[in-house]
Amino acid sequence: MSVETSGRPVQPRLQYNDRLQQLDIDLEHLYRDLKGSIDGEVRLDQTARAMYSADASNYRQIPIGVVLPRHVDDVIAAVRIARSHGAPILGRGGGTSLAGQCCNTGIIIDFSKYMNRILELNPDERWARVEPGVVLDDLRNAAEEHHLTFGPDPATHSHCTLGGMIGNNSCGIHAIVAGRTSENVHELEVLTYDGVRLRVGPATEEELERRCRVRGREGEIFSRLRDLRDRYAEEIVERFPSIPRRGSGYPLEYLLAGRECNIARALVGTESTCVLILEAKVRLIHSPPKRAMVVLGYPDIFQAGDHVARVRELQPIGLEGIDEALTHDMRDQGLHVDNLDLLPEGKGWLLVEFGGETEEEAKESASRAVKELRSEKNAPQFRILTDRHDQETVWEVRESGLGATAHVPGRPETWPGWEDAAVPPDKIGAYLRDFRHLLDRFGYDCDLYGHFGDGCVHCRINFDFTNDEGVARYREFVTEAAHLVVRHGGSLSGEHGDGQARGELLKIMFGEDLIAAFREFKRIWDPDGKMNPGKLVDAYFIDENLRIDGVQDALERDAWFHYPKDDGRFGKALLRCVGVGKCRRAEGGVMCPSYMATREEQHTTRGRARALFEMIRGESILDGWNSDAVHDTLDLCLSCKGCKSDCPVEVDIATYKAEFLAHYYRRHLRPRTAWTMGLIHWWARAAAIAPGVANFFAPLTKFAAGVHPARELPRFASRRERARVRSAGDPAPRNRAPRPVVLWVDTFNEAFHPQTIVAAKELLARAGYSAQLSEPGLCCGRPLYEYGFLDLARKLLLRNLDALPPEVPVVGLEPSCVSVFRDELPNLLADDERAVPLSERVMTLSEFALREEIPLPRIDAAALLQIHCHQRSVLDGGAELELLRRMGIDVTVPEEGCCGMAGAFGLEKEKYEVSMRIGERSLLPAVRQAPERTLVIADGFSCREQIAQKSGRRALHLAEVINSYQRYADT
Repeated sequence: MSVETSGRPVQPRLQYNDRLQQLDIDLEHLYRDLKGSIDGEVRLDQTARAMYSADASNYRQIPIGVVLPRHVDDVIAAVRIARSHGAPILGRGGGTSLAGQCCNTGIIIDFSKYMNRILELNPDERWARVEPGVVLDDLRNAAEEHHLTFGPDPATHSHCTLGGMIGNNSCGIHAIVAGRTSENVHELEVLTYDGVRLRVGPATEEELERRCRVRGREGEIFSRLRDLRDRYAEEIVERFPSIPRRGSGYPLEYLLAGRECNIARALVGTESTCVLILEAKVRLIHSPPKRAMVVLGYPDIFQAGDHVARVRELQPIGLEGIDEALTHDMRDQGLHVDNLDLLPEGKGWLLVEFGGETEEEAKESASRAVKELRSEKNAPQFRILTDRHDQETVWEVRESGLGATAHVPGRPETWPGWEDAAVPPDKIGAYLRDFRHLLDRFGYDCDLYGHFGDGCVHCRINFDFTNDEGVARYREFVTEAAHLVVRHGGSLSGEHGDGQARGELLKIMFGEDLIAAFREFKRIWDPDGKMNPGKLVDAYFIDENLRIDGVQDALERDAWFHYPKDDGRFGKALLRCVGVGKCRRAEGGVMCPSYMATREEQHTTRGRARALFEMIRGESILDGWNSDAVHDTLDLCLSCKGCKSDCPVEVDIATYKAEFLAHYYRRHLRPRTAWTMGLIHWWARAAAIAPGVANFFAPLTKFAAGVHPARELPRFASRRERARVRSAGDPAPRNRAPRPVVLWVDTFNEAFHPQTIVAAKELLARAGYSAQLSEPGLCCGRPLYEYGFLDLARKLLLRNLDALPPEVPVVGLEPSCVSVFRDELPNLLADDERAVPLSERVMTLSEFALREEIPLPRIDAAALLQIHCHQRSVLDGGAELELLRRMGIDVTVPEEGCCGMAGAFGLEKEKYEVSMRIGERSLLPAVRQAPERTLVIADGFSCREQIAQKSGRRALHLAEVINSYQRYADT
C-alpha cells in the first residue's frame, strides 16, 4: 500500500455546534481548495481525524482534518483557505501536550513531517534558526558538535518539536540553568489567522514606536500591544509570581518597558491561540561535556523538598526529585528494576547533576557538594555516580515517571489534570505536605516526582472520570488545588501549559483584570477567535471534552484475547495509550519501524491505538470491526512487538491488530497472502513430499502469492537435508543419565534451514541433554496472527498443550515462535490452567544455555549480531549478546530495530518499499560494511532472509555458530 492516504473526506459536510464553536463547513469544497493550493498533504479522512483527536491529556476533540505543509507557502495558503471557510486552525508538533492544547475542532497543521529543518546554526554567536517541526534532539545533536545545546530539555526530548516547545513554554531537567523556552527564544517569524506575516523579537522603545507607525495590521498590532502593556503594567508586576517555573497565562511580562521587551518571548507559551510559528531563532548555551551525579536519599519526599533550596546553592545543572511510591510502582511493573539499586537508602531522593569541562572537574564538583552536605545536621544518604551509563540509568528512572504511574497492576488508572504545579523552590517541602493532605482528604493517591530544583511537581492522580460523581469530585479537587498553589506563591502550570486543563482556573491565580488582559492580548493577534479556540483564554470547562466520557463497551464482548492486565477488556487495553508519543522517535529502540520509515502519525503506536479507540467510541469511525480506515492504519504494522517493551505503558499493537483482523475478516475477504503466507505451515508440509517440485514452481507461486518481483521465495530444503533432523545428535557419554529437553521444530527452520535444528540437537547432546524433537505437525501458528486466523491459532495452541510433556523445558530456535508461547499463549488461552506453566518453560537457545550454564567453546572472532525484534520486546534480548561475549566473540549490534522482513511483510508487493526503507536504516548497511571474516548472526528466519536477499551474506543461527566451533574444538 502507499504510505500516503487519500485524505478525502467520507462525509460531505461538517456541522458542529458546542458551547464555544458553531461550524458549518463543506468538507469536499474545503478538501478541493486545500489539495489544489498546497504542495503538502491534506487529510480530511476518518483515519486522520481519529488519530489527531487527542494529545497526552484527558481531552478529545475530533478535528476537521490535518494539513502537513512542506514549506512556508503551504502554511500561508492553508490558513488563507481555512479563513475563507471559517475553519479554526491549530499548529501541532509532536502532539504530546498534557493540558489539551493539541486537540481541537479545527484544521490541525502538523509541522513535524516536512518543516523540520535546521536552517542555520551559528556556533560563534550561539544561536540557531529552525523550522517549527525540528525535533529537539536533532537540534541538540547538531549543536553538541560545537559543545553547545538548546537548554530546555523535557522528558520527551527524543520526539518533541521546537514549535511545540515554544507553544507550551517547555522546560525540562536543565532549565535550572537554561531557563524556560521563553528565555531561549530570540526571534520568531509568525503568521496570524488573517494572513499577517511578521518577524518579531527584541524591541527597544524606539523600535516599538517605529513599528506602531507602520500602516495596516502590523501597526495596529504593535500599537495595541503597547497600549495593553501601559494599562496593565502595574497589575502584571504585582500578580505574576516571580518564580523559575511560571507556565500559566500569557507571558505579558515580556512586554514591559524597563525590562528586555521581546515580542517573540511574549508569544512563547501561547499554545497556538494567537499565531502560527513559521520559524524561530533560538539561543544555544554551552554544554558541559562531562557530567557527574549525586543521588541524595531522605527519610521522605517532604524532607527532600525541604532541602532543595540548600542544594540549589551548590549550583547544579540539574536537580530532580522522586519519591518512594514511584520506585514501588516501577518494581511492580518490572520497569528499570536493576536501575533502582543505584539509589541510596531513603524514601525520597534528589538527583543532582554537576557539569564540567573534564571528568575530574565534574567529579570534583560532585565531591565538594557531598563534603559540604555531609557536615550538616540531618545529612542525607548519598551516592556519587561518575560512570555515564549509571547516570543515564538513573535518569531513565526519573523520565519513566509517566509510564510507571499510568497503569499500575491492581490499582485504578491515573490521569493528568493536576500534574504540573510549580512553587518557589524554597517552599516545595511545605507545598508537598499540604498537597498530600489535600489528596488524603479527597481519597486520591499519586506518586510525586519532578523538577524540584525549579519547584515544579509532576504527578498522575487516580481521578475517576467514569461517572458524574467522579467528574464532579475531580472538578472540586483541582479548584482547591489551584487555591493551594496560589497560597504558596506558585503557578498552576510549571511547564505543560494551561490548555483546557487549567484555562478555566486561571482567574484564581491572576484575578479578573489580568484575565481581561489575556483576552485582549489574544484578540490583538486573533480578532476572529479562530486560533485554537477554547484553550487557555475563554477556555472550555475542565470537565468538557473528556476523552473517556461515553466510551462504549459493545465491541468488547466477543474479544478473542483475554487481556489479563486490563481486566479482560479490549477497550481498557486501548486506554493504555496516554499519548506521550515515544513511538515518534526517528531512531533508537525497537518501535515503531514503519514510523521510522514513513514519518507518518498513522504508523505510530499512538496513531494506531487512537484509531482503534475511536472505533470503540463509534463516533468518528462508525463501522466498528468492519472499518477499512482502521484496517489501513494497521496494515503497515510489522507486529514486531516493539511497542510492548518500548512503549512506557506497554501498548501492544501487535495483539490489538490480530484482534481486529479476526473480527474484520468475518465480513471481508482475506488477501491472497493470507492463504499462502499465513498458512505456510500446511504448505510447507505439502512441499516436504516433493520439495524439488515446489521449488521448480516457485516463480508461479510467487506470482500467485502477491510477492514483489524483487523478492525471492525461500527454497525448501531437500528430503535428505530434512531427514538429518531426526537422526542427528546422540547425547555424549556421561556418568549420569542425559537430561530431557524438548527441541521445538518450527516450520521455518524445518522447511528451509534444517541444518539449524541439526546443530542445536548436536550441541545439546554434547552438553548432556537428550533432545526430544517436538511431534511432527505441531506448530505455534505465528503467521496466523498476522491475518486474524485466531480460531485456527487457538486450535494449534491447544494441540501443543496436549502434546508437549509437562515439566520438561522446551527450547525454540525461532524467536518469533518462542514469543508465541510466552505472549500469545497465556493471553489467548488464559482460561486454560496449563497455559502459563508452559509459557514459563519455553526458552530460546541463548536463554536456556545461560540458565543451564552449558559449556561453551572459546571463539576468537568478530560478529555482527542482529537481535530479533521479539527477542528485544518479549524475550530476553540481552541473552544472546551475553552468551556470545562469554565465548570471547567481539560483538557489534546494529542500531535497534526491525530488519524489515517481519515474516511475510517484506515479501508482499504492496509493502516491499517500506520493508526496504526499514532494512536500509541500519541492518543492511552494517552487514555490507562488515569485513568478510566477520560472522553475521541472526536467529530470526526473517532476519536471515532479508540479509541473504539484500546483502549477499549468509547469516548464521546461534546454534550453528556454537556447534561448528564445538566440533572444531573436539577434533
